[in-house]
Amino acid sequence: MRRTLAVLMVAVTSMVALAFLVPLALIVRETAQSRALAGAERQASALVPVLALTTTSGDLGHAMARTEAGRRGLLAIHVKGGATAGTSRAPAAEVARAAEQTRASTVELPSGYALLRPVALDGDRGAVIEVFVPADHLNQGVFASWAVLTGVAVVLVAGSVLVGDRLGARVVRAARRLGTAATALGAGDLSERIYFDGPPELQAAATAFNSMANRVTHLLAAERELAADLSHRLRTPLTALRLSLDHLGPQAEPSRQALARLEGEVDTIIAAARRPSSRAARSCDAAEVLRERLAFWSALAEDQARPWELVGATLPVRVPVPASELTAAVDALLGNVFRHTAEGTAFSVTLHEGRDSVGILIADAGPGIPDPEAALERGASGSGSTGLGLDIARRLAESSGGVLRLDRSSLGGAQVQVWIRTEKASKPALKDT
Repeated sequence: MRRTLAVLMVAVTSMVALAFLVPLALIVRETAQSRALAGAERQASALVPVLALTTTSGDLGHAMARTEAGRRGLLAIHVKGGATAGTSRAPAAEVARAAEQTRASTVELPSGYALLRPVALDGDRGAVIEVFVPADHLNQGVFASWAVLTGVAVVLVAGSVLVGDRLGARVVRAARRLGTAATALGAGDLSERIYFDGPPELQAAATAFNSMANRVTHLLAAERELAADLSHRLRTPLTALRLSLDHLGPQAEPSRQALARLEGEVDTIIAAARRPSSRAARSCDAAEVLRERLAFWSALAEDQARPWELVGATLPVRVPVPASELTAAVDALLGNVFRHTAEGTAFSVTLHEGRDSVGILIADAGPGIPDPEAALERGASGSGSTGLGLDIARRLAESSGGVLRLDRSSLGGAQVQVWIRTEKASKPALKDT
């Protein structure tokens, strides 16, 4: 924007300067020429009294020597019927024509102008005073004046560019501050606000941004409290379940352990819901997350006699998503396996590291998904659940430019593929095929 404003100021100021400077330059040249001719007229008029007294060549030569034009050899006197004193440059025909007139005239010559001033003498006599004005005298001081005018124009243009750049810098600075604040707010910094600066329009935009940020902060705080309250309600049935398990004796110990882990997860959810959002780490080790979650779900898998397998999670594999979000997506997908397949159904989790993406493949030996497109719709479920499990995983994949795919697994059931892009480049997101 600053460059655009500078170019605009140069164009406008240049046009205005040219509109005034071109006529001024012509006036300066005409003024210089008029001044040179007026000087020649004055020198010619100074010799008129001499001609009234004498017309002899010696006296005229002495009188011409006392003038500047005579000393420089630019003066001549033509006496009718007599000799010519000085150096004449005008054609004889022009001199004769000037003698017949009553006022001075000019004749253009190759090297300048000749001023011819007729003088009436006693009787039938007459004379013509010729003053030659060289071309350099006609333009004396013109080029210096043009240089001054050009300098003034350059100063005006430079000043306008400087003023335009300062105005543009103020606008650009305020716009950049607004863009930076919007980026920070989008990245999760809810404390970001804008101090008013710049033109009134950008100040109004800053006011609207601050109002929006305050509203978003209040809405998220209310949402966190609601999520924490809903999660807290789970403690009542969990407590009742624990009391029931305590009456079953030692044989219910595995169930009590699973219930303890479930209570720990609920406590984690409540704490995370009440904690204000912060700029958590935007990457994690996918292999470590998978090992941790499979260790949690393995207890329930053993209770239900489900064979399971974790493949490819031995070495660290970095993915550009927070560990909490990856954990939530894996738990949602594994929860679908346990919820929608019968006990004893086998499942496997595979971690695949590609050149620019990482895939998490969760497969089972269940009946599969009859309608994959309908299953991907948020909130849609034909099995009595919330229908949000696949949507959580899909949003996680798309946040990195990846994609979620549903396929048939080698175990005979459904296979959910979560592809997370690891290379941040100007490439299109992975397409669902």
